[in-house]
Amino acid sequence: MTLAPETTDLKVQLQLADSWFTACDLNLLTPGRGVAVLLPDGGQVAVFRDRTDRLYAIDNRDPFGGAAVLSRGLTGTHQGRPFVASPLLKQRFDLETGECLDDETVRVTTYEVRTA
Repeated sequence: MTLAPETTDLKVQLQLADSWFTACDLNLLTPGRGVAVLLPDGGQVAVFRDRTDRLYAIDNRDPFGGAAVLSRGLTGTHQGRPFVASPLLKQRFDLETGECLDDETVRVTTYEVRTA
């Protein structure tokens, strides 16, 4: 999702089942960095805003190490695909699909994200 220029009062929302969940204020997201969001069920989502103002949301749990740390990973692009590299073992996860770019048999859950 690409954002409109005026974003001061916007909230970031995640699609959970059949409803939208307000995750945080958009102004809390620093481009190129992630934040961890606690879900109502106790799970965590990593929300990212890239330098072109696109928003992404993936499961925060690193499937290789088991820790909830993907929100602390480094973001970048590989062959045009936006990714976050886990701070644990450095595996890269596609922010659009959740696919691990280093092991195609592994993926994390992605979430639809919008501003409201």
